[in-house]
Amino acid sequence: MGPVKAHCRNEANAQAPFLTGLTALVTMTWFYVLGRLQDLIHCFEVSTVTRKGYAPVREKEEDFYIRRVFGRIQDCWNRPISSAPDAWVDVVEREAPFFESGFSGISTSFTGTSKHCLNLGSYNYLGFAAADEYCTPRVQDTLARIGCVSSCASRVDGGTTDIHVALEKEIAKFVGKEDAVVVGMGYATNSSVIPVLAGKGALIISDALNHASIVVGARASGAKIKVFRHNDAGHLDAVLRNAIADGQPRTHRPWKKIIIIVEGIYSMEGETCTLPAIVEVARKYRAYIYLDEAHSIGALGRTGRGATEHWGVATADIDIMMGTFTKSFGSCGGYIAGDKATIDYLRRHGPAHLYATAVSPGAAQQIMSAFKLIDGDDGTTRGQDKIRQLHDNANYFRMGLLARGFHVLGDWDSPVMPLMIYHPAKLPCFSRLCLEQNVAAVVVGFPATPVLLTRARVCISASHTKEDLDFAMEVIDHVGDTTWMKYRPEAERAQQVVSLLESVPCRHPNALMPYSNETVSAAIVAPGAWLALAAGGGGAKGGGVGVPSARLLPAASAKATVTVAHGAANGGGKATPGKAANGKQQQQHAAAANGHAVTRVVTRAQGVRV
Repeated sequence: MGPVKAHCRNEANAQAPFLTGLTALVTMTWFYVLGRLQDLIHCFEVSTVTRKGYAPVREKEEDFYIRRVFGRIQDCWNRPISSAPDAWVDVVEREAPFFESGFSGISTSFTGTSKHCLNLGSYNYLGFAAADEYCTPRVQDTLARIGCVSSCASRVDGGTTDIHVALEKEIAKFVGKEDAVVVGMGYATNSSVIPVLAGKGALIISDALNHASIVVGARASGAKIKVFRHNDAGHLDAVLRNAIADGQPRTHRPWKKIIIIVEGIYSMEGETCTLPAIVEVARKYRAYIYLDEAHSIGALGRTGRGATEHWGVATADIDIMMGTFTKSFGSCGGYIAGDKATIDYLRRHGPAHLYATAVSPGAAQQIMSAFKLIDGDDGTTRGQDKIRQLHDNANYFRMGLLARGFHVLGDWDSPVMPLMIYHPAKLPCFSRLCLEQNVAAVVVGFPATPVLLTRARVCISASHTKEDLDFAMEVIDHVGDTTWMKYRPEAERAQQVVSLLESVPCRHPNALMPYSNETVSAAIVAPGAWLALAAGGGGAKGGGVGVPSARLLPAASAKATVTVAHGAANGGGKATPGKAANGKQQQQHAAAANGHAVTRVVTRAQGVRV
């Protein structure tokens, strides 16, 4: 019942309200008509920027979209930073010419200044992206011992060190498999390994919302590809049954092999894969399961072992386990884990192992140290504390956004939170207003998503403190009011939080509420205090931690002072759970931890450009 409720809630939150959808389509149509008129007036064609006698390199429609749409709002993407991607980050400020036409006008220039912002965009789930007291010294020692930054060779041509060998053993032990192989790039882990595992005569059945790297790898394999509806095990069963009955195209021979590919957490939806149901279908038809844990390894499960631990599924039921080190481990690359025969086969035939440069020794040591910290090999509980902090932060923030009337996708414990915008004109508004108020957020629009499903994607980290999240919610709440993004009527907001809570007990009977020892099952019986906390009023039940309020001034003011009172409403001035990851953040939040007020000066533009 829980997974069904969660799926229904996510589907409801991914549907644009009628009026918003209608105005969005009208806006996009208007952009298109005006752009075509401008091209007609200025006699602009792709051929004018192409060498004479050569075919255009760019597609005509793509060229038009970049010039007339993306070029006007490009400042909302590709923002450079000048610090580690920790809980707070320094965003380099840029100037961009507005309403410029043609490729020559699409450019930005640096102002020489930066803006200290709360980081809601980086993949830094466990907070290893910045300096760490356990990991960083070991990385430095490895670099000094080996004496090189890059491997400068593939794994089979002198790029393998003792660190790589030890890391692969550590990964296999961590995920519960016989062996593992490390690849130098996360995207290439899927795109280069899938073609080795499947070829002509094989069948790949892929979730409709799988990552682009999976799509590219499946297409490159030459195997037949079928798609099942997102997270719908019933439809997967029907697709498998029909595919087996029909056999291969034209010959109708049996398939050489069938591989089902799913993700632990879907990066654009924040939803967890319904793994038990998928495993049941795979067993029924003797199909292999390829599980992409790029976003779930380290982030899901009580000890961070990913989707299998989260769902209580034995790793023996998963044939191929893939993951990356860029999300939870503060490094680069990816891995494939499985039985020894399969991994040996990939070492002999995988292009990423044979030809690509190996992960640098320093990066490999960072990954190894993070694994050991999570396992408690440092003699402390810091690793497990990070995982608990991540879950508390993610669940608290998701509840808060739902209680404020936003359409938010994703499941319990997932650190990925898509905040639905829908309207393409609101997308740059949301991005720019958040940045003006010292919140760095990632926005995603067409063609990465359908036109009517534009969104902001929030990534939560264990390095965020509760004060950070309260500040972010106050800013997003204000921006949501300004841009009319609160699509949920007030009467339905509390039910959205309750619906989220009701999806939890059947999966995790002993799941706890954020920053509390109260179980979710108990909170559902008497949710009043938690609903008040999520909505921004009062302290948590039994937690003694108050929710600060941000008194935000109107967006039209040229310079505004935002005062965030970080006192405990009912907790006697207790400091909020969470620990600053570095000295700069500790200094910034020192006043907050003592119950004082933190004053931020936010420089605002005179108007909002859409």
